[in-house]
Amino acid sequence: MSNLRLHLSDPQLALPAERGQPLGRILVNSGTIDQSDLVHALDLQRRIDAPLGEIMIAEGLITRAELLNALARQQGAQLVDLVRDPPDLDLAAQLPSRLCLKFGVVPWGMVGGALLVATSRPDKFEKLRACMGPEGARMLPVAADQLQIRAQIGRLYGVELAQKAAARVPAVKSCRTWQHQGQNRSRWTFAILGLLALALITAPLWTITIAMLWAFVTLVMSTGLKLAAFCAQMLHTISERPAPPPPAGAAPVRLPKVSVLVPLLKETEIAGVLIKRLTRLTYPKFLLNIVLVLEEEDNLTRETIARTQLPDWISVIEVPSTEGLTTKPRALNYAMDFCEGSIIGVWDAEDAPEPDQIERVVTRFHHAPDNVACLQGILDYYNTRTNWISRCFTIEYATWWRILLPGISRMGMVIPLGGTTLFFRRDKLEELGGWDAHNVTEDADLGVRLARHGYVTELLPTVTYEEANCRAWPWVRQRSRWLKGFLITWCVHMRAPRQLLRDLGWKRFLGVQTLLLATFSQFASAPLLWSFWLALLGFSHPVAATLGSTVMWAMVVVFILSEVINLTIAACAVAQRSHRHLLGWVFSTPFYFPMGALAAYKGLYECLRQPFFWDKTQHGVTAAPQKATTAAPKAIVKFAPQPEKPHNAIAVFRRHGTLWQKARRTGSSLAIKADGSVQDAPRHVAE
Repeated sequence: MSNLRLHLSDPQLALPAERGQPLGRILVNSGTIDQSDLVHALDLQRRIDAPLGEIMIAEGLITRAELLNALARQQGAQLVDLVRDPPDLDLAAQLPSRLCLKFGVVPWGMVGGALLVATSRPDKFEKLRACMGPEGARMLPVAADQLQIRAQIGRLYGVELAQKAAARVPAVKSCRTWQHQGQNRSRWTFAILGLLALALITAPLWTITIAMLWAFVTLVMSTGLKLAAFCAQMLHTISERPAPPPPAGAAPVRLPKVSVLVPLLKETEIAGVLIKRLTRLTYPKFLLNIVLVLEEEDNLTRETIARTQLPDWISVIEVPSTEGLTTKPRALNYAMDFCEGSIIGVWDAEDAPEPDQIERVVTRFHHAPDNVACLQGILDYYNTRTNWISRCFTIEYATWWRILLPGISRMGMVIPLGGTTLFFRRDKLEELGGWDAHNVTEDADLGVRLARHGYVTELLPTVTYEEANCRAWPWVRQRSRWLKGFLITWCVHMRAPRQLLRDLGWKRFLGVQTLLLATFSQFASAPLLWSFWLALLGFSHPVAATLGSTVMWAMVVVFILSEVINLTIAACAVAQRSHRHLLGWVFSTPFYFPMGALAAYKGLYECLRQPFFWDKTQHGVTAAPQKATTAAPKAIVKFAPQPEKPHNAIAVFRRHGTLWQKARRTGSSLAIKADGSVQDAPRHVAE
């Protein structure tokens, strides 16, 4: 402990001459900045949602240490180092974790009956006092670094927050109650298997026929939804008109802070590559809060991150271990409490988002109705030529992301979210309780819960490039987790089917049955449907013996028609220039999907024995080509000549929006003069 804490007799070490003065005035009076710097920073603050001090740090006008000193003088607060002098663990009882997270504070020490509270925003301290009621009168601020405070909150309250993260979603809407029903599931499983065995022995033809009818019904459901979505998307594409330009007098968007969570687990190859990809983002870095989320026991990733140079706008959160649960949604729930942004996003470890993705998200949320709670980006893959599996994987997901999911959205159906390139209004996400920490397809579950609460998910035309799974057994493991999660999500929301029907209406209710239950059933019952090929080869079929040859041949025709529809949709999905090299491989996809049957059986077994087991996908197997991570041409910014106090690019972009947009479209260059004005620059300036 420091001498300050042991011998401080008077906890109010204030500098009364500066207390209460504006932060900018303190910095000017101390000679840290001049008046023109302050005017420049204040002008930026009118356009962006960020504290003045953070703006000046990003502009290179002050250092973080100078900001902390100025804040301490402003509020008459002592400056402390929480790494050298951390708070005692028993001080956690002095402040609730909820308020520590809300105001970014942590209890630091007790002196003469007063509670010293470390904060990086002393200007908000009076609000904290008000929240504490009479107890707030004995609280005094000390100034500390924001990252140090966040680390100490995790140290003091980590276990409590991790337990809350595992149970944020109400039990009635979560699958965590399955944890206490293992014996019941086993009994039901053995009973069902016994009945099936008895049925196969006593009436084999009719047992197989009933199973065939179920497979056929779910086939019709899936194919009908695909065909409807395909038609909806194609009709929209044909009639699509360019979006009208914004009104000339429209107010500019005030840029908000955006937090993006990137969960990592046992990553050795991807961390350094991920940092390089994220640095290409063009959104102002002082408005970005990228949070790398690690598990406490994941020494492998921690050591990898320790060897990686992290910029100021990227931080690391370690999730404490509790009850042996290690899932992505639990980690997301825990880390969300430490986020600063009003928009919360999620990327995966191997993601390479388009550089202007955050700008698109911010702009859409600004103009979207308030009930639009989530924006889902498009996923694509950068290793399409690795092998046959990666080609088929890309074809499958080009079909889903570029044809079927947009069509489902245009039909007003429930959108089962993907696990990445998701962006939420923070208040709406917190209202729903975040993610179900026990669900291995937390994204699909959250998509259904959003729809049930009356919120809308929109698809955003921005692409994130990922690594397509290109090895057979890892593919089966990944797909088994997804299919297991679909079945679990269906079971959770069908606990009260009448309520689900009231929440969604008939159309979306049937859509949920198709997207979750029928999808799982189609993979699981695929071998039954393949038996129709035997009928075409002249072999006898159980359906012909029980229901007659007419019914059997009608089912065969529908089966073949569904295959033709699937191939047609897939061919249309890869007909664009970027995927045209995959067109010939579309006809090999019927040999690709049999792996899904194995995945369904693995997922079904885990539903019964290990419902919360997270079968992790290894990343970094193939490298991403440089061109895959680069989007449309970007404007290249050069300062000419170098100004005495450099003008940050974002300020120039907001003052000269038309020229900036033109430069982005054409890939031309901009020259920023010393006075902040802008002009076109010759191409050789950028080169």
